[in-house]
Amino acid sequence: MTIGRLIEGRGPVLTCDVSTTVREAASLLAERRIGALPVLEDGEIAGIFSERDVIYRLHEFGPEMLNMLVGQVMTAPPVTVERDTSVMEALSLITRRRVRHLPVVERGHMIAFVSIGDLVKYRIDKIESEAAAMRDYIQTA
Repeated sequence: MTIGRLIEGRGPVLTCDVSTTVREAASLLAERRIGALPVLEDGEIAGIFSERDVIYRLHEFGPEMLNMLVGQVMTAPPVTVERDTSVMEALSLITRRRVRHLPVVERGHMIAFVSIGDLVKYRIDKIESEAAAMRDYIQTA
């Protein structure tokens, strides 16, 4: 299974700009109950702003960091995948690079955003489906 098949039918991705304040971006994370936002600069993916960035920068700069710009505190450059990347390759990349979110890019433009949760859910569903098929086979044999 490829990332392209996994993202079929998904709507637009919620993003923020490098000029967004950390306060505004953190509010979006909290309101939407999400862990990260892709960060754009001139329409191109520039980084990822996540809960981890908030914690690390809060420790580093104190509460003043809420007035900083996302472009100053985001994780950059982002680790990305393409539409034809397999789910297993993406899971391996997430594990090796110790990230939780991957922008999906096509010709330099972000077209989707996947999380480790999306990838793990796919794997669990596949394993459960295979187990059910095996049980059916055994019961009918």
